[in-house]
Amino acid sequence: MTPSGTEQHRMIQEVYVLLDDGDRRVLRQFQLNPTQYAALLLLAEHHGVRLSDLSVHLLIDKSSTTRLIDRLSSLGLVERIADPSDRRVQRIGLTAHGRAHLAKVRAAHSESLARRWAVLDGAERELLTRLLLKLRRELTIIQHGSEGGAISSDSD
Repeated sequence: MTPSGTEQHRMIQEVYVLLDDGDRRVLRQFQLNPTQYAALLLLAEHHGVRLSDLSVHLLIDKSSTTRLIDRLSSLGLVERIADPSDRRVQRIGLTAHGRAHLAKVRAAHSESLARRWAVLDGAERELLTRLLLKLRRELTIIQHGSEGGAISSDSD
């Protein structure tokens, strides 16, 4: 019998909670939470991200983004960069310390993920990945009418 959408949704939520708990345990060792880690990962890929774009990407409001950046800045992980074309705009980038710290966090997180995902063999992981990509693409279109927003950075 095929599980209902409600049952599948509940199962996805339960797996998410378990994965999130594992992530939090690892990140706590580095004085980070999952949202802060997501911000650091984004900033590692896109130097000079606008605060407003960071808010959209992280799905948090601008005041929460400001507090998040204040916290990461107090840890010496990020810096605010004046936008040369518009002084009203602040861009955010990783500091050298932020890049080094992120490398350590990534290594610990990757090790933790490898242990947790080892319960699935290669074929199962490939199938799960294809299904999740399809679900993400379709839900994004249904909920946002497009394939998502782009991140604006200096490297674009």
